[in-house]
Amino acid sequence: MATPVFLLFGATGDLARRMLWPSLFHLHCDGLLPVGLRMIGSSRADLASAEFRALLETGIRKYSNQPTIDADALERFLATVEYVAVDVSDPAAFQRLALEIDRHPAAEVLCYVSTSPALYKTVARNLHAVGLSRPNTRLMLEKPIGHDLASSRDILDCVGAIFAEEQVFRVDHYLGKETVQNLLALRFANSLFEPIWNAQCIDHVQITIAETVGVEGRWSYYDDAGALRDMVQNHILQTLALVAMEPPATLDAAAVRNEKVKVMQSLRPITAATVQQHTVAGQYVAGVSADARVPGYLQEEGAIAGSRNETYVAIQAHIDNWRWKGVPFFLRTGKRMETRYSEIMVQFREVPHNIFEGAQGALSPNRLVIRLQPQETITLELMSKRPGLNQVQLQPVALNLSLTETFHKERRRIAYERLLLDALHGNSTLFVRRDELEAAWAWIDGIHVAWNQVAMVPKTYPAGTPGPVAADRMLEQAGTRRHG
Repeated sequence: MATPVFLLFGATGDLARRMLWPSLFHLHCDGLLPVGLRMIGSSRADLASAEFRALLETGIRKYSNQPTIDADALERFLATVEYVAVDVSDPAAFQRLALEIDRHPAAEVLCYVSTSPALYKTVARNLHAVGLSRPNTRLMLEKPIGHDLASSRDILDCVGAIFAEEQVFRVDHYLGKETVQNLLALRFANSLFEPIWNAQCIDHVQITIAETVGVEGRWSYYDDAGALRDMVQNHILQTLALVAMEPPATLDAAAVRNEKVKVMQSLRPITAATVQQHTVAGQYVAGVSADARVPGYLQEEGAIAGSRNETYVAIQAHIDNWRWKGVPFFLRTGKRMETRYSEIMVQFREVPHNIFEGAQGALSPNRLVIRLQPQETITLELMSKRPGLNQVQLQPVALNLSLTETFHKERRRIAYERLLLDALHGNSTLFVRRDELEAAWAWIDGIHVAWNQVAMVPKTYPAGTPGPVAADRMLEQAGTRRHG
């Protein structure tokens, strides 16, 4: 009987140990993996299968988010895992993989490439050379795919010449987060929001991904990428697309991604004429984070003096279509910031006429705040009268929905659980299509070109602070202020 196969390149890497193998184990415990699934780990390390399973057991026990580990379930899971040492740059090594996969007839093969993106073309070509680019093969590729539009197309063209578009699953793990997926339910399963989800009722939107960590020993990688490529090009623009997209006809993968790509293609280009008004680049210097002194970006291990790479970026983006004409989207991300959090804040317009002129307390606009991490919450801020017999006093009141508390009996799943399960079943809704990726890169490249044209220099900000003051001024000039 034919059995499905999961093949993981980079099986001993950090992502695999922390996220991928624990996610697969959780799916196994819940009985969600395909019946008879065989799993093959592969990396350059010279390990026997028994040694590799011992490494997996240690990693799963350390990184699983289950309160207790079922020893019998773990033993059954590990029994389905084999290991084949492969240097992906060695075509001959792929013959061993093909032999291992073909020991039993394979119903389908899912190849997850968790390696440097520089190796994606090599892996695709070598899979093809040994006959593993079959119609029943799917290929999962981690971000970033390329460094800019040209390099991304180079990889996409090579992979696309071997695998059809429907066989390629481009991963952005933010799309696997419950609260990000809940955007679709919030917008399109409730009649309350859609009639007011437009420029007539919404003043602006803020999307923030703030990190307290520094470059964590990856200075050379990060200096090549920067905050704009590392976070905005993928996580933030994907979140923006879900916030701003038109209602799809169905939840079919093509329908959802058709609407997302329209948003990407409607982003107003940022040029040399607007880049200083609509963007702020920053770079952290020494400061205090988590009550400890931390070095600046240029003092990190491996740093090269004089780097102008940005560790922070704030952007005022505009979507030029009917729904969002004139509504600014403020995008912000950075390292070594004051607090770690990710959120979407939708601020509605003020009431057209204030009848509470003489009341105590300012009349604040309504806000919808969707917190993605560390807590998963949805908060709607409304104005209310304070109880009492005296003069009317107004105060913002929050209506809170804590997903953690509401669904407290549900285990908080790792984002990769959703993505791996969907890829195993061929559902590409939460994966990035080629035209989405190209549209995102084209917009990001335009910002980099504009920065170079005006010789943009990052503003410094001390570690452990909210970022450069210039970013707050950008919001103030637009008539608002930073949330969070």
